[in-house]
Amino acid sequence: MRSIAVIIPALCLVPSAYAWGELGHETIAYVAQNFLSAATVTWAQKILGDTSTSYLANAATWADSYRYTTAGTFSQPYHFIDALDSPPSACNVNYDRDCGTGGCVVRAIQNYTSRVTETSLSSVQVQEALQFIIHFLGDIHQPLHDENLDYGGNDIDVLYGSASTNLHAAWDTNMPEAYAGGYSLANAQTWANTLTTDIKTGTYKSQAASWLENVDINSVIDSAMAWATEANAYVCTVVIPGGVSSVQNKDLSTTYYKGVIPTIQLQYARAGYRLAAWLNLIVTGSTGLDGSTPTSSHKTTTTKAKKLAAKTASVSPSPPSKPKKHHVDRRDAAVSPTPTPKKKHHVVRRNAATASPTPTAGLKEKKGHAKHA
Repeated sequence: MRSIAVIIPALCLVPSAYAWGELGHETIAYVAQNFLSAATVTWAQKILGDTSTSYLANAATWADSYRYTTAGTFSQPYHFIDALDSPPSACNVNYDRDCGTGGCVVRAIQNYTSRVTETSLSSVQVQEALQFIIHFLGDIHQPLHDENLDYGGNDIDVLYGSASTNLHAAWDTNMPEAYAGGYSLANAQTWANTLTTDIKTGTYKSQAASWLENVDINSVIDSAMAWATEANAYVCTVVIPGGVSSVQNKDLSTTYYKGVIPTIQLQYARAGYRLAAWLNLIVTGSTGLDGSTPTSSHKTTTTKAKKLAAKTASVSPSPPSKPKKHHVDRRDAAVSPTPTPKKKHHVVRRNAATASPTPTAGLKEKKGHAKHA
């Protein structure tokens, strides 16, 4: 069963569209757990204050809950990067063009990778940094979180069976939950175990090494941009190869589902494997997945991680809280500590500039793109 220290009542009122949904983020986290080094497991469990067998999975959706609180409003833009491309004819992501002044998932991964080993921060701040990393590495692998068109597909109305939804929500929740048979933690773990077997000995064995080619903790922006670009390409080739009209008001639960579910599985596997590699690099200086060994350029980060582990050993923050179920909505909904459902959830634009408090202090701002009506 899931342990929930605190449930935020307001979230029960929010129709939310978290990237990959609860099931997806937890599945990705479980995949990562299966590839972490022993040192990384110890480090992560201490920071998260969770020694259960679901320590990463329990933290995987915290960032989505947090964004709807007053304190977490600043993090709203960190879940995506709005590619101003032209699908289905052209898909591409450009950091200077697409990472808005309020931030984006690429810059957020850079920021929190730095903060998670910062010994001057409090244990709570470090815990938040790790939870953001776990979540954002999942977000960036969802193709529609790397796309600006119709607010990442949120304004493309579709059907899933007899239910009215939108393209983004179908990718986040409808199709993954249909494949897994539910959205429970047990469903996530079962799916993750299958993906882990596929990575080690099955479908993905021959591909897995190539997934680490753009995993470089000394070049975080380049790494994250490579993942975003890879995912964004699927918008043209898999998500809407026939354009918006090919899916608008169509039922996606049959032929479309069969065509895209292999890509969803692949992106889950990649995200989990890369998350494990990323955390292993932070702690040990090596991905631990390809026979690599630490290099001198990783020594500072690894030393910080060791000091931080010692610091958090005596002061373990409470495990992150999360709601039982995230219902479907559009991710550009107006942010409010007590949000309410709306028919069209684009009151606040996804790429709107958002004031950023101390978590991004010291980061160089990039020129963002203007709001689109």
